[in-house]
Amino acid sequence: MAKITTGAINYVAGSSRNYKTGSWRSMKPIFHEDKCKFCKQCYEFCPDSAITLDETKKKAVVDYNYCKGCGICAKECKFDAITMEEEVK
Repeated sequence: MAKITTGAINYVAGSSRNYKTGSWRSMKPIFHEDKCKFCKQCYEFCPDSAITLDETKKKAVVDYNYCKGCGICAKECKFDAITMEEEVK
């Protein structure tokens, strides 16, 4: 079991890939491939490393196991290729 640090500060970079946090989500990003220009902004700004890039198909791919639904990707997309929808469970 991981030791909790003072203030729950995480000192290890990139550790969000160690924890599946998708169940926390109330909103989820929907990618619209027809609008995507493959500018990679969504990938660059995703705080949870939930977005990967498929260089072959020139598209971004979201891994919903790690996406918390923060909406940063949709906010940063200048082409409106990502919209946020309510998560239905």
